[in-house]
Amino acid sequence: MELYEIMESKGCPPDARTYSILINGLCKRGMVGSAMRIIREMEDKGCIPNMVTYTMLLHSFCRKGMWDDIRAMLEVMSAKGLSMNLQGYNGMIYAVCKEGRMDDAMTLMQEMKCQGYKPDICTYNTIIYHLCNNDKMEEAEYLFENLLDEGVVANGITYNTLIHALLRKGSLKDAINLANEMVLHGCSLDVVTYNGLIKALCRDGNVDRSMVLLREMTENGIKPNNVSYNLLVSELCKKRRVRDALELSKEMLNQGLTPDIVTYNTLINGLCKMGWMHAALNLLEKLRSEDVRADIITYNILISWHCKARFFDDANMLLNRAVSGGITPNERTWGIMVPNFVRKPLNLLSDKVEGH
Repeated sequence: MELYEIMESKGCPPDARTYSILINGLCKRGMVGSAMRIIREMEDKGCIPNMVTYTMLLHSFCRKGMWDDIRAMLEVMSAKGLSMNLQGYNGMIYAVCKEGRMDDAMTLMQEMKCQGYKPDICTYNTIIYHLCNNDKMEEAEYLFENLLDEGVVANGITYNTLIHALLRKGSLKDAINLANEMVLHGCSLDVVTYNGLIKALCRDGNVDRSMVLLREMTENGIKPNNVSYNLLVSELCKKRRVRDALELSKEMLNQGLTPDIVTYNTLINGLCKMGWMHAALNLLEKLRSEDVRADIITYNILISWHCKARFFDDANMLLNRAVSGGITPNERTWGIMVPNFVRKPLNLLSDKVEGH
């Protein structure tokens, strides 16, 4: 503002671009009244506001719920031969949705209809996405049905948004039904949606059905990612199907993916659960060749299972090895070690641990 006033005092009148920059800054700071004052000064000095300038103000009005001002400004724009287009309305709807003002977004959609503009798939996707994120699933589903009635064609974004929301809600059956409907309408599930369905099926104990989905992904040209495999590896290990989990980790490599520390920690825990301690330790050794760094979770898993098997010397060795490798024991580590060694007069801590 100071620079603006200096420009005027030096006889260097601001042009339309200068005014737009100033109005944009005021709008971003929520100073709508000051922005309106500047636009009036702009007009008084014969500098005509353009569509960009008006759009900035309209977005600010939306964020503040100033609907009467919006209508008044749309009338002013219309009188000057300027009219808000579909993209402009969609921008305003996005602005209010981002603020979580869903009632205002619905009001604005009605306003755009009154102005002769038909909401398109971008309009619906924006509102449906934010309704889902604001736990307004019923309203999102109603809007989805309304979208179809209005003759607007739902796309992959629409379906994926609703499927993700249904999965978060725990409505697996509805999510699967919508996924099937989506495919029938020629839309493709994305990797995030597949992962969501795999996770939900695993949570319900349907690991074999999840494996079928993984195969379906690759057949449909959707490349699974580490999340896809880690979900299945985890569930297979929980069901004591560790050999299948190990085979799946090999499949990851064939898919051009590298098992990460989450994969290895899950497998190590699964091997220990089966009592295959040597295999778990061999897998720990393999981490180095795979250029994957073990973390404190890795060692806590191994230490815990060795303590349960009463292999206390091995547990102590693992603790020393973790510290030697620059890994700091945490509260969980000591929570495992202390109860198991408190009644055992061993040299629990090496010099390296004590000096850490």
